[in-house]
Amino acid sequence: MNKAIWILITFIAGAFLPIQAGLNAKLGKAGQSAVHASLTSFIVGTLALGLYVLVTRQAVSWEGLKAAPAYAWMGGLLGAFYVTVIVLAFPQLGPGLTFGLVVTGQMVFSLLLEHYNILVASPSPISWYKILGVALIVGGVLLIRKV
Repeated sequence: MNKAIWILITFIAGAFLPIQAGLNAKLGKAGQSAVHASLTSFIVGTLALGLYVLVTRQAVSWEGLKAAPAYAWMGGLLGAFYVTVIVLAFPQLGPGLTFGLVVTGQMVFSLLLEHYNILVASPSPISWYKILGVALIVGGVLLIRKV
């Protein structure tokens, strides 16, 4: 796929995050448990991915998975932490502030990962333009918080 399609798909995925957060928050409120709402979300997602793998006949390298470094398996823990925090924060902060903070955290750590060449394909040093971009995001979050 060309870059424009990936940009569109990524935008749509980002647009779905506040919807997912709202749905998971409703589930957490209904079940009176953020952790169970997160667990339910992961179970539904696992079933959907399992069905997708079966329908599309996706191949996997079990040897490759076994050979992956132990820290690579931490992605699932981070995902569980993220979803649970969003279930708890969304009703307290609202979608604008919640995702303003999420995007700010993503951008700050993305710059650090790229700068120090951690978990990325190629390094990209931090520049003043990148710092300005993050500062503008932080400014946007502050403006959202003031409203």
